[in-house]
Amino acid sequence: MSLHNKRLEVMLTLEKSIDTFVKKFLITPDKIWQPTDFLPNSQNDSFIEEVKEIQELSKDLDDDFWTVLVGDTITEEALPTYESWLLDIEGISQHSNNNGDNGWAKWIRAWTGEENRHGDVLNKYLYLSGRVNMREVEITTQHLISDGFDIGTARDPYKNFVYTSFQELATYISHNNVAKIARKNGHKLLAKMSKIIAGDEMRHHLAYTEFVRQIFQYDPSEMMLAFQHMMKHKIVMPAMHLRGSNGVKGDLFDKFSVIAQRTGVYTGFDYVDIIKKLNTIWQIDKITGLTSEAEKARDYLMKLPERMYKITERIIVPDTTYKFKWMNPL
Repeated sequence: MSLHNKRLEVMLTLEKSIDTFVKKFLITPDKIWQPTDFLPNSQNDSFIEEVKEIQELSKDLDDDFWTVLVGDTITEEALPTYESWLLDIEGISQHSNNNGDNGWAKWIRAWTGEENRHGDVLNKYLYLSGRVNMREVEITTQHLISDGFDIGTARDPYKNFVYTSFQELATYISHNNVAKIARKNGHKLLAKMSKIIAGDEMRHHLAYTEFVRQIFQYDPSEMMLAFQHMMKHKIVMPAMHLRGSNGVKGDLFDKFSVIAQRTGVYTGFDYVDIIKKLNTIWQIDKITGLTSEAEKARDYLMKLPERMYKITERIIVPDTTYKFKWMNPL
């Protein structure tokens, strides 16, 4: 059997349990939180006062914090790119023989529905805060969607599920750290909002790691090689092409990454910790039936966190004075 056909067979096998995955890891629209649960109600008489309170609290958070929050928001708002990418994976189809979505497409659409709320609530909150130039934010968002991305997975479901397992945990870390900073500065509503978004990301992370765990049972050697491939070539962030008005593709990403590290929202050490966690979650040290090539891949993966940790320790985060057009002066 060819590698292509083997992957399709495994995807078809997992698809039989898709309703169980949806029920276990996702929440129906009627039961899950919605953005309006965290925002001032424009139909209430107290709306203006509540907005003023948000704007007063927002003055106490520095530009670095808002820059990171803007970057996180734009990343969430680029959801159309992620959905279209995932719907193109081998084994996922919007067209089935029964004139409806196949199971995987059902999962992607339901996952997208949950993710859509993140950008929605954060965008509105940025708008109400008064700290951000929303037109510049909107320009960057449109650029990011238009520019697309290439995460090095092609249409391979194994590599894509490694990517989503990693990335969902990375976004959990980022939103959770934003929540901690907001809470420390008395911004309780923003802290609560970021914390609950982080909770969604963790659920999604658990789902994608479960997909990979099951693939390891059916096709251990190829799954191991796919995991190694993604770690060897490094996980690129969804916002890798960040740019502002009159900018070139990607010209803001390195600057944004420096700010994210400086604030402690997402650092090189977080990246290394995620690799360690994935090794543990998938128990790659215990997987049997590997080819000699896959055994070498396992050895590489087991040694990788320590190697990367030593490299990360030597990284010096520059003390920069980048000026982002996203920010409004106080």
